[in-house]
Amino acid sequence: MNWKVRLRPAVLAASAALLALSQHPASAASRADVESQFRSWISDELWPEASKTGVSQKAFKAAFEGVTLNWDLPDLVPPGSRPQSEQKQSQAEFSSPGAYFSEKRLQGLAASGRGLATTHAATLRKVERAYGVPASIIVAVWGRESGFGRADIPHSAIEVLATKAFMSTRKDMFRTELIAALHIVDGGERAAGDLKGSWAGAMGQPQFMPTSYLRYAVDFDGDGRRDIWNSVPDSLASIANYLAKRGWQAGRPWGYEVSIPQGVSCAQEGPDRAKPIGDWASTGITRISGKAFPSNEARASGMMLVPAGTHGPEFIVTPNFYALKEYNNSDLYALFIGNLADRIAYGSGAFAGRWGDVGKMLRSDVLAMQKALVANGYDVGKVDGLPGFKTRRSLGDWQEKAGLQPTCFPDARLKARLR
Repeated sequence: MNWKVRLRPAVLAASAALLALSQHPASAASRADVESQFRSWISDELWPEASKTGVSQKAFKAAFEGVTLNWDLPDLVPPGSRPQSEQKQSQAEFSSPGAYFSEKRLQGLAASGRGLATTHAATLRKVERAYGVPASIIVAVWGRESGFGRADIPHSAIEVLATKAFMSTRKDMFRTELIAALHIVDGGERAAGDLKGSWAGAMGQPQFMPTSYLRYAVDFDGDGRRDIWNSVPDSLASIANYLAKRGWQAGRPWGYEVSIPQGVSCAQEGPDRAKPIGDWASTGITRISGKAFPSNEARASGMMLVPAGTHGPEFIVTPNFYALKEYNNSDLYALFIGNLADRIAYGSGAFAGRWGDVGKMLRSDVLAMQKALVANGYDVGKVDGLPGFKTRRSLGDWQEKAGLQPTCFPDARLKARLR
């Protein structure tokens, strides 16, 4: 996660949390009261739980020396206040995914990535041999997550995780991560004050949460420490190890941009509808590049992906695409990494398909469409106003049954039709 990109929303969200305190004075506690509750929570609730997992009292005490709540973080729900984010999210504008793929940013990352791939070529060759993940993919993740280790990552991970474990919208998740961070300190790999992370608690150059650090960080430079903050070899190898352990298949690409003929329904996407790439090709699906699919891929598994339905680029992806999604569970994130890696490795550019305009809509409009689809017996996945693959293909199925040309993506013209 790039904290610089999210800093402004973080400040705005924190302001909203503080506004919530002032709007509910009868029920909300003062800051001093909340800080007092926080200290009690650390000693009365967190310490017994951490102790049961094997954290020593010495490490626990050292980790929380001088730690206070960080009131500038987003998504905070102080005691006595109500979450404000859900309504604001539903009122957010909904647009084409194309805005995610800033050409200026991608070109800048690709230029830096190519230079750094050359600088660290020897290390990357060793990492690729050890884990089977291409150097271009590793460098792309490195660049996307921390600007190749150049991003300022200023926060105390203990402070961030403790604040969010005490008063955020996802307390349980952050509590688990906080206890994992305490195990890092207790194991002697890093002092509590040296655990630097983002506003979300993600640490170091790979932006690992503490549980991921414990599972996937590696010492690749041989100095006896898994240092994802200062060691480039450790950071690159840790990214590769993560992807390998999460399903990366050596020797296969992440996917191919394709052209899907009009007679082939866009409502066939999703990892649960995989079939051999040769079968997709037999339906008339071709690569945008004009090249044939590699012969050794004909019997290998592939999945249709249409992140904007017929309003944007179309793809046949491999299981490696879903390994990238394990790093960040977003189709757009995985596509960003894939495109950036291709630019670094091959000098390629933007996707050939254009991201179309879906008209003026709010996220609440998409939410209403999801609810209407569910009422008609469709499985849309999470009903949250965000069109994941299940929502997209369910919408395409509904369009076909309604006698409409399937687009497999919400747009303004469907608002009145699908209720």
